[in-house]
Amino acid sequence: MLIWTNSQEEVDWTELETLYRLAPLGNKSATHLKLVFGNSMFKWFAREEGKLVAAGRALADGADCSYICDIAVLPSHQGMGVGKEMVSRLVADSKEHKKIILYSVPGKESFYKKLGFLRLLTGMAIFQDRESGIERGYLSEVA
Repeated sequence: MLIWTNSQEEVDWTELETLYRLAPLGNKSATHLKLVFGNSMFKWFAREEGKLVAAGRALADGADCSYICDIAVLPSHQGMGVGKEMVSRLVADSKEHKKIILYSVPGKESFYKKLGFLRLLTGMAIFQDRESGIERGYLSEVA
């Protein structure tokens, strides 16, 4: 049985770093994750038998826009509804916002479509590492 919490008080940031690497969402340091989760209005963590199996967050301004990002689920728990529950919790937290925006790993768009998300046709981004963003399928030149 999963235990859900939206408190980061007892988060082991090194354990979260490992979760993100295994999910796989890249190499994000414990220090980086502590900063970004601390600056996020909404966050959820799921544990099973004391082990962190999922995490996610949303940056939000309280009225206009909530940006859901960094949904990480251990591979052993993927396909079991954990990611869906994580997104559902963050969407519920964000329900008073005019826009809920989600940033996805390339190839996972169909998962989010099932949860009610539509492609954002006017989305634009500047990445710190532009070439890597293009190579990994996050960015493309504007037509």
